Amino acid sequence: MPFQSAQRLRHKSEFDRVYREARRCGDAYFAIASCNTGRAFPRLGLSIAGRIVGNAVRRNRIKRLIRESFRQHQHELPPVDIVVNARSGARTADNAAIVRSLEKHWRTVIKQCASS
Repeated sequence: MPFQSAQRLRHKSEFDRVYREARRCGDAYFAIASCNTGRAFPRLGLSIAGRIVGNAVRRNRIKRLIRESFRQHQHELPPVDIVVNARSGARTADNAAIVRSLEKHWRTVIKQCASS
C-alpha cells in the first residue's frame, strides 16, 4: 500500500498533540514520539532539521528511508500518530543502519501500545 496524504501529520496542532501526549523512545539516529488516536490507521510526521542532518540531499535521503520503512510496517502498527525527529547520528549513518533503527522503533511503538 502506498504512503498516502491521509497517513501524514501535516499541521502544527497535530504535531503539538503528539508531543504533549507522547510515549517516547530513541537512539543515536532518531527520537520517536507516538500517541494513540481515534483513527483506523497509523499516521507519520517527520521533523528532519537541516542543521542536524546537513544538506538537502542527506535530509531527503533520510526522509525517503523513514517513509518507506513506515509504508512497509504500517499494517503491523496500531492506530497511532508517530513523529520521527532525526538526531545527528543519522547524518553519517548508512541506509542499513537507519532501516535497522527504524525497525527497532516500530517494534517499540507496538509494545508501548500493547502495554497501555
